Formats: sequence, structure tokens, C-alpha cells
Amino acid sequence: MTSHTPRRIVCLQPSASVILAATGELDRVVACTKYCFDVVPELAARSCRIVADSWTASADEISNLHPDLVIASVPYQQQAVAEILRAGVRFLGLAPRTLADIYSDIAVIAGAVGVAGCGEQVIAGMQEKIATVQSQTAGLPRPRVFCEEWGKPLIASQPWVAKLVEAAGGECVGDPGRQITIDAVIRLDPEILIFAWCGAGDRVPLEKMVTDRRWQGMRAVQTGRVYCIRDEYLNTPAPTLVCGLDALAFAIHPERFPQVGGIRQITAVPSSTTGNARL
Repeated sequence: MTSHTPRRIVCLQPSASVILAATGELDRVVACTKYCFDVVPELAARSCRIVADSWTASADEISNLHPDLVIASVPYQQQAVAEILRAGVRFLGLAPRTLADIYSDIAVIAGAVGVAGCGEQVIAGMQEKIATVQSQTAGLPRPRVFCEEWGKPLIASQPWVAKLVEAAGGECVGDPGRQITIDAVIRLDPEILIFAWCGAGDRVPLEKMVTDRRWQGMRAVQTGRVYCIRDEYLNTPAPTLVCGLDALAFAIHPERFPQVGGIRQITAVPSSTTGNARL
């Protein structure tokens, strides 16, 4: 291994940890966020230090670890970026929006640690998986799907999620990555609702959200097609997205794809006129 590649890396977002794990370079990670443990559980066994993420980063916390590379990704807070820079360590900052951006980020990280070939293999594996699912949904009905990554304010999932929805055989509605109103979603009247809140794991309270927003009359709710998909499966711009693709494929075309881990379906919603109605 060449001596110029970083040996002590601090990951301030889970995506960086996932990419290093996928390329076989997890040994370089000396610290990461608590959210990294959710998506790369092997980090806990390596006694990795837990640090603040790229929203709340601390210069002193980073400096005390003596890293030779800090990798961060969206979302950022201006003060946190200033803290990362103040630490005086080589900094790789990522801000992907599309699948193409994510592939580029994988290539950049793999190249930075001297395993460019492994990075290309990871990218090819993701592309092959997406193409396979896309071929299996060709010609099928394309139900209208609304995905949200945050509840207050209500924000639609990122453009890369929209592409995964399309590959899984759906039509993504709403402007990806943008804020939207509750009433606007009602007007869209999607046939499938997907909740994947950042940092919430699989704990989105589906019944409560439908009730609080008065979405009981929506087609997705009426047919019980309301789902929670684990945060890291759709919001981590990394190879983990293929797990999100499997979950989306089941939600959109359950007649063709098996149920997988990481997805939960609504079981009961209060009626708009009476008490609880079992779906």
C-alpha cells in the first residue's frame, strides 16, 4: 500500500463509512457518528470513537483524534463546516443529489484510499442491481408514489430516491428534495406513500402522521399502501441504496417482489368520520 494514502479517517456521515466498508477499507476509520453504527454495525466491534456529524462538528473533537482525512457529506451547517476547516485536517466534503453524483463520490473516496478498482466494482454492482430491477418492472403499471425524507417541514425525498422509485416501477410525484405542503400532497393523491425520515430509523408513526395531516381520504391510505422504509436505506447516498430499492420494489409491486427487511406497512388508521378502522 502506498504511504501517501490516509490511514486515520474520521467519517462525519454514514455514507462515507458505508463506502469505505464496501471497498474493504473500514480499518482506516478511527471515528464516526453514532448513525454510522446503524448502517455499518462492524464499526462498534472495532471500538470506533463517536463524534459529532457534519451538522454539529467540533474542531477540537476532530483534532484530538489526529486524523489525516475527514470525510463529510450533506446535510451541512455553516458553523459545522467552519469547525471542520478549523481542525486543519485534509477535508473531503461531498454533496450528492443524483445517482450519478453518488457513483462519483464512491470513485473519489476509493481513489483517495488507493483502491480505485474496488470502487469501480462497487459502482458496477449498484448499477447492475438497479438495471435488473428496472428490467423486471418494464411494462408493469406505474403507480404514483410520494416519498418524504422529513416531516416538519414536509420535504420530499432526494432525486436519487426518485430514480430508485422509477427503477422499482413507480412514478415519483412531488419535486424531489424540495419542501411541499400537506395540502399539495393531498392534491397529488398518490397511490403509495413512503416515509423515510432522516435519523428516524424505522420509527415513523404512520398512523399518527396520516391522522394529523387528515390524509385518511387519500388513495394510498384507503388501500393501506402506506409504508415506512428505514432511514439509512434511502437517505444514505451509498451502496446501501440497493436495500432501499428492494424495499421500494416490494411496496410498489408486491405481486412481483418479496417482502424484505427494513420496510413496515401501516396496519390501522383512524377513519375520517368514525373511530379506528382496520385496514
